[in-house]
Amino acid sequence: MAMEEGEIGWFSPDPRGVIPLDSFHVPKSLKRIMSAGRFDVRINSSFGEVIDGCAEREETWIDETVRESYLNLKGRGYAHSVECWFEGELVGGLYGVAIGGAFFGESMFSRKRDASKVALVSLVEHLLKRKFILLDTQWTTPHLSQFGAIDIPKSKYMEALHEAIAMDVSFV
Repeated sequence: MAMEEGEIGWFSPDPRGVIPLDSFHVPKSLKRIMSAGRFDVRINSSFGEVIDGCAEREETWIDETVRESYLNLKGRGYAHSVECWFEGELVGGLYGVAIGGAFFGESMFSRKRDASKVALVSLVEHLLKRKFILLDTQWTTPHLSQFGAIDIPKSKYMEALHEAIAMDVSFV
């Protein structure tokens, strides 16, 4: 994360926030939105725009150095975005890094109600299809808790991480 002093900080919280893929919860109201097909969901079509959307906040940890670093990771095949489009306009999405069977969610944004939630549900569906086993959220927030996000001790997280990154699966 970009820090106020212009440096990049590295964080490894204990406990660690994860969303167990096998018990991911989609609220009923969101299931209706998903089935209505209101949003066009795409993967990796506008990665840079998703980062920019995530940075559009009063306070952000995404500065130009962080942005360029993730664009570099995207170019190397590690970073990915899930985007929600409405009437041809990018209205929400998320991005993160995939290594083995682990996806590390970095940030999400929404310009239209429920767009980031639809992106998250679409991400989980995609991860399950691709046989991923770990969705790392770093921290558990009230927003993520509604989907089943939990905190796990660092020791348990490290076990899950080692198993996940050893897997031979691909995000795309």
